[in-house]
Amino acid sequence: MTRVAAIDCGTNSVRLLIADIIAGSSGERLTDVERRMEIVRLGQDVDRTGRLAPEALERTFAAMRGYAKLIREHAAPGDEPARTPVGMPVRVVATSATRDAANRADFVSGVREIFGVEPEVVTGAEEAGLSFTGATRGLAAEGAEEAAEGPYLVVDIGGGSTEFVVGTVAGTAEGVVTGAMSVDIGCVRLTERHLTSAGDPPSREAVQAAITDIEAAMDRVEAAVPVRNARTLVGLAGSVTTVAGIALGLPAYDPARIHHSRIPAERVHEVSARLLRMTHEERAAVPVMHPGRVDVIGAGALILGRIVGRYGFREVVVSEHDILDGIAWSLV
Repeated sequence: MTRVAAIDCGTNSVRLLIADIIAGSSGERLTDVERRMEIVRLGQDVDRTGRLAPEALERTFAAMRGYAKLIREHAAPGDEPARTPVGMPVRVVATSATRDAANRADFVSGVREIFGVEPEVVTGAEEAGLSFTGATRGLAAEGAEEAAEGPYLVVDIGGGSTEFVVGTVAGTAEGVVTGAMSVDIGCVRLTERHLTSAGDPPSREAVQAAITDIEAAMDRVEAAVPVRNARTLVGLAGSVTTVAGIALGLPAYDPARIHHSRIPAERVHEVSARLLRMTHEERAAVPVMHPGRVDVIGAGALILGRIVGRYGFREVVVSEHDILDGIAWSLV
């Protein structure tokens, strides 16, 4: 058994996974010890200013300090000498907002001080590969691939960007990626560009402007990635899981019910349209809604709906396992 810690610092949230990776006769499996998420909005105004705001950095560092404390508490006693100051192998990955920021050195130095390791500001292609590994390796390990036919299109809708990855899953549960691309459409970025000052709910014109951005990005994806070869769409991250929770009519957010749920295309479109018609207060009252997603979920749901419609999928398979799990797997 190897205990590892993975941190994913995105545009909207910072997340922690402490996991045990256990070798067995049927291969390795990943078991959660702790899985946490904090909405920190690191990407606040990055699209407009090109810089990480001081208050956004401090929110992020505050969440990370709490994560470092948890990692130290869960360091397995009797292990070999720790490879990091926090007591176990740890990898910190930063994505879209940090890639785009002129002052990302401030972020790097803050993370180094908290965890004692250098954060990795990964490229869009690296982010896509980690997301694919996290989603598809979990599918294979749980036997779900028999019901979800490959090749897969894994779509990770983040705050600043969306990753599109096409690949297959081999018998060893290793993902084989045949094409990947990251594009700058995400729930925070599109909200700040088009929906923030567009009324509550946003105007039809504002929504159409967001759709124009999404479609232009998908044009670029389709030119570079064999998306139409995919037989199954796998959706990742908070926008997708929130849409799933609403579509399933859950009275509260339930990861076990959401993980590997299948949401028909018509329900995706219904939920997306409903969210874009709702006021802030109405969205906040939705039982599965995290408070930090209230103002950006409309854009996230819109992205998912356009992907489902553009590429003709009849449903989306929803995964609670994503880039965070991919980061954890990369540590062994």
